[in-house]
Amino acid sequence: MYDKSVKALDDLSFDVEEESIYALLGPNGAGKTTLIRILTTQLTPTKGTAYIFGLDVRKNPQQVRGMLGYVPQEVSLWTDLTGYENLLIYSKIYEIPKSERVKRIEEALDFMDLKDASRRLVKTYSGGMFRRLEIAAALMVRPKILILDEPTIGLDPIARNNVWERVISYKKEFGTTVLFATHYMDEADKYADMITIINKGKQVISGKPEDLKMIIGGDRVTLKVDNKEKVKAIIAENFGIDIIEENSDVLTFLVEKSQLVLPRILSALEAEKIEVKELRIREASLNDVFIKLMGKRIEEEEEGRMKELISKRKMIRMGG
Repeated sequence: MYDKSVKALDDLSFDVEEESIYALLGPNGAGKTTLIRILTTQLTPTKGTAYIFGLDVRKNPQQVRGMLGYVPQEVSLWTDLTGYENLLIYSKIYEIPKSERVKRIEEALDFMDLKDASRRLVKTYSGGMFRRLEIAAALMVRPKILILDEPTIGLDPIARNNVWERVISYKKEFGTTVLFATHYMDEADKYADMITIINKGKQVISGKPEDLKMIIGGDRVTLKVDNKEKVKAIIAENFGIDIIEENSDVLTFLVEKSQLVLPRILSALEAEKIEVKELRIREASLNDVFIKLMGKRIEEEEEGRMKELISKRKMIRMGG
């Protein structure tokens, strides 16, 4: 609660399974970063409790910090130093024993595929390399849980994949739990075992990506046919499917488990000698879920703030 009037988080509750990947989705101001700052002991909640591996974050902040690695949205590197020098500084901040520092640094560089670039100034790094170095710093503590706030912000698709390949590789080898906030729906869909959507500090819904997408009612199928009325009757009578849109000779409907049901629909049409001139399938996405629940695309909410944040990160990375 801010100024005793604004609730940044309100009746939010979820459990993250150990060794899983958990995503937080929500528009700007939803409360994702506030939640992460509470979990990383940067903020103290006015009410409620939060536990990391059974430890209360308010009562045991030092022990909690010793178990987690944290990568914020904001730039957390010194651009006029080399990658190795940045990690050396962080190894001292994290109070890693002097006898282990070199090993921990080299281990983190190896995992994030940065060893060859470790002696270069950070301001010469690409955006993807920069972000991987920030994650490498968090990995030096060998965290039980890795908390990432917009881990691939401002990166192109290839760089985003590289970041996640490294994170998942680390998770598999060390059994690390990963909690991340993102506005990239495809990223949450692809990598998260569980997702919580947050809006205005409240928990809208939680579940596995595939279960959340079932809210939409299935994949969106569009058929272009001649005998539209007969097709509508066949689909309704044999499969219990209603048309959601129709225009001229085009019909659109939703199909659950389309990979199983759609071949049967096409066979039924073929048996009636109905030619399908065009077929389009769009799988249900988390964006569809967000639109259904929130009334708009998450990109519409995030666009302005993200552009500003990406611009700032790029300027700092380039030494500006």
